[in-house]
Amino acid sequence: MRRKFLLLLETGLVLAGLLLGASAWKIHSALEQPLNITQEELLDVPKGSTPTRTFLSLETDGVIKDAFWLRVYWRFNLAGTPIHSGEYRMQPGMTVNGLIDSWKRGDVVQYSLTLVEGWNFHQVRAALAKDEKLEQTLSGLSDSDVMAKIGHKGLFPEGRFFPDTYRFVRGMSDAELLKKAFARLDEVLASEWEKRSADVPYKEPYQALIMASLVEKETGVPQERGQIAGVFVRRLALGMQLQTDPTVIYGMGDRYTGKLTRAHLKEPTPYNTYVIPGLPPTPIAMVGREAIHAALNPVEGTSLYFVARGDGSHVFSDDLDAHNNAVREYQLKRRADYRSSPAPATAPETPAVEQAIPPASPNPAPETLPQVTPQEPAPAPDAAAPENAQ
Repeated sequence: MRRKFLLLLETGLVLAGLLLGASAWKIHSALEQPLNITQEELLDVPKGSTPTRTFLSLETDGVIKDAFWLRVYWRFNLAGTPIHSGEYRMQPGMTVNGLIDSWKRGDVVQYSLTLVEGWNFHQVRAALAKDEKLEQTLSGLSDSDVMAKIGHKGLFPEGRFFPDTYRFVRGMSDAELLKKAFARLDEVLASEWEKRSADVPYKEPYQALIMASLVEKETGVPQERGQIAGVFVRRLALGMQLQTDPTVIYGMGDRYTGKLTRAHLKEPTPYNTYVIPGLPPTPIAMVGREAIHAALNPVEGTSLYFVARGDGSHVFSDDLDAHNNAVREYQLKRRADYRSSPAPATAPETPAVEQAIPPASPNPAPETLPQVTPQEPAPAPDAAAPENAQ
């Protein structure tokens, strides 16, 4: 009886060993099989995907075989290891083991979207909406609803996002990317606020952000940003209106067709700095770090006016007579190749997006605009604009 039991036990162990050996061989073969593809393909792993579901999907598509053994391998060797959502590159000759290694590393395909200095919020939304790799969750929402969705209910969106190139994986939402850009702007503004000049006139960082947006829209010449900021700060100190054309254009919204008239300069809007004293109620565009730094560290000097030369740079003047002479020289006798901002050194990264982007169109309802602390200027003298209307 005992011998029979031992014989059965020995037989069972042999069979178990054979079964384990066969299983190990099947698993090894399943892992080392090459993917059944002839050219590079992208594997989309949606959020919440499991290894079981992914293996079965690949088997259904004919890319792999023996999904059962691969599920067994994962259960006993990688239990609890998540698959990061996103897209994975599958190359001809790649084995299943190589694909699993890329899953473990989270080696997902990354895309990028560039938000450009000087863009307004409508342009930002247009760029997000055109990117097919982003999950679209903001379509049909008002700007106020968008801000609520990203966790900043009640904040006016203009200028609240940092222009930069943002990398993302397929499946990230447009709202998630906006959150990144919002947090990045807060980080940069706080850092620059700590390094501000002691005598800047701002009572809060938001005022500096508004000023930075005016600097951003007035010049793309890096070395001039501090000078432009200096002119604006000195005009505030003297009680002079800022009288900067980009604020008029922003206040006009969709009505702006590329040409400003003297009637436009007199038109009352919440943003027209030819009409309102001090700063406009919000930024008028996204700003880069350089513009923020310039607004918080304006260059000292005596100039109170500037006019565009036509090549992107400006002539700065201390008094009205000199300014009027510069206006006659550079604006009343314009060349055919006159430019109020510099020509781009290279073609923009996303020209298709830029061409389709609408102009600014702020909501002028007073209750939607944040209140800007007044600068309490001195009585304004009778002065011409820093840069005459075109």
